[in-house]
Amino acid sequence: MRKSLMLAACTAALALSGCSKINDDDSESAQVVNTEYPEQVFWGDTHLHTDNSIDAFGFGNRLDAEAALRFARGEEVTATKGAQAKLSRPLDFLVIADHSDAMGATKAIMEAPRIALLTNKFLLRWHDMMNESDEGSLRVTSELIDGAAKGTLPESLTDPEQTRERTADLWEKHGKTVDQYNEPGKFTAFMGFEYTSMPDGDNLHRVVMFRDSPKKMGDTIPFGALAGQDPEKLWAYMAAYEKTTGGKVLAIPHNSNVSNGRMFAMNKYDGSPIDAAYVKTRALREPIVEVTQIKGDSEAHPFLSPNDEFADFGVAGWDKCNLSCTRDMPPESYAGSYVREALKRGLELTLAVGANPFKFGMIGSTDSHTSLATADENNFFGKHSGNEATNKNRALEPQNLGTREGRFGWHYLSSGYAAVWATSNTREAIFDAMMRREVYATTGPRMQVRFFGGFDFTASDIADLVKTGYTKGVAMGGDLSGGDGEAPKFLISALMDPESASLDRIQVIKGWVDAAGKSHEKIYNVSWSDADTRKLGANGKLTPVPNTVDLTKGTWDNATGAPELVTFWQDPDFNAAQNAFYYVRVLEIPTPTWPVYDALKFRLTLPAEVIKIQQERAYSSPIWYTPSA
Repeated sequence: MRKSLMLAACTAALALSGCSKINDDDSESAQVVNTEYPEQVFWGDTHLHTDNSIDAFGFGNRLDAEAALRFARGEEVTATKGAQAKLSRPLDFLVIADHSDAMGATKAIMEAPRIALLTNKFLLRWHDMMNESDEGSLRVTSELIDGAAKGTLPESLTDPEQTRERTADLWEKHGKTVDQYNEPGKFTAFMGFEYTSMPDGDNLHRVVMFRDSPKKMGDTIPFGALAGQDPEKLWAYMAAYEKTTGGKVLAIPHNSNVSNGRMFAMNKYDGSPIDAAYVKTRALREPIVEVTQIKGDSEAHPFLSPNDEFADFGVAGWDKCNLSCTRDMPPESYAGSYVREALKRGLELTLAVGANPFKFGMIGSTDSHTSLATADENNFFGKHSGNEATNKNRALEPQNLGTREGRFGWHYLSSGYAAVWATSNTREAIFDAMMRREVYATTGPRMQVRFFGGFDFTASDIADLVKTGYTKGVAMGGDLSGGDGEAPKFLISALMDPESASLDRIQVIKGWVDAAGKSHEKIYNVSWSDADTRKLGANGKLTPVPNTVDLTKGTWDNATGAPELVTFWQDPDFNAAQNAFYYVRVLEIPTPTWPVYDALKFRLTLPAEVIKIQQERAYSSPIWYTPSA
């Protein structure tokens, strides 16, 4: 019966097969010493797919979870297409987030005896195509994505009852692998999955990440979007999980840039008005968002922020149509698709309903479907295995998610990573840092960013920025209130990644809402390199940093820029009666994109439209100000 999957006795949305509470506190951090306050930033990827994902396997991925974990820990592995793959530095944590819907299905279809599929012509056709050629397998995957968007997949893939046994078996094996590679204090492996809601091809995907060990999770299995595309059903699953097991779980929305305005809409999934209960639930369940990844960058858009000269990063190819390109996306939809505008909408909703559903921190992750969590331009293994580093034409070939054409390889970014300020490298400490939003996103480089806000800071506090920041203020992700009308003050620092480029500047992006309930934004350049020669104009714009990129060599000159930027800044336009947020954007000096490295490696000539030079960046989580009244 369906209730064995959905556990109606516990909750209509909870995918557990038993209701017994497990009395296991799962306190792995007992063996690890936690610092008084976060002293180290931990680097990870919360969004990686292996051969268990229905599309990743169809795209050709043949690397399992063990290979993914070994790679993330810094070991060398052999990629699906034969190249040797290794990170220059290991990551600190990893969430393997395979799609919950039809988990392992494409592998099962391809490997099934042909005679077993004779009664199902639909699956038999896919079986034959996948076994005939790589091109056939790619076509099957494109049809799968289209079918998911249009709701035309066969019942054998969409009926939870028919897929439950395979999912439970894979999930149990996956848990054993994750625990095997979890090493508190050295490397943290999390349990997680991707909830892939995609109504009409509009991206409403979330990564679901557990704080707990597989033992504590008990009989929990992933919740699929085919059981309910409304994210509120996912939140109900999460609430029931916590109630039943005593565990903790969070969700991370991603790729809002291809949601057609629906990820941060000003109404619920069903079109009804947002109310206080919805706001409270969403804010609790989704404390962070994935702002940058392979499928573009979702921080800002030039249409929404015309005065921001850096708002076009990662936009090319991603703002014309939704995820599967089944629907065009008019500019009028962008406000519900980009994170900065969502933060502003959150302030507006605070005035309208008394709370903020979009009060989230920011991280990056890869969304790689190759099992390889790399976001380095010179070590890019592509979105999927058909476009690994051995494919010399990958930058210029069409790469579409679905059967409709519209995107090319160079539109995909080598991005991003999640940076977490935690008191130790354990499941508990990293998860808890995410819940308090003490996290930031980067597009790949591992620059260190600190951001503190308070009312009692002085300019001299930058000499002991970290200790003072925690004792006299709040870290990124925190809240400020009061201040007796005085403008908040901020301590900000950024340290370059020693394996990447030096720093161009630090900017503070402010959003606020006026008395009429209308939101606004302003960008402040607060610290920059070569300050003796680069000056702010009357309009607040800064002289651009020199471009030292040599496209014939794929190099740049770190003599330009600064290795570190540190500053004290106070809002010069503060109004104590206005709700506001502040976040930091850190820009590197210009560097080559991954297609440039491919062109040098394979001796290619890149067309003019291919983006060859970019400024990689970091986005901090915001600090919010709320009037004391």
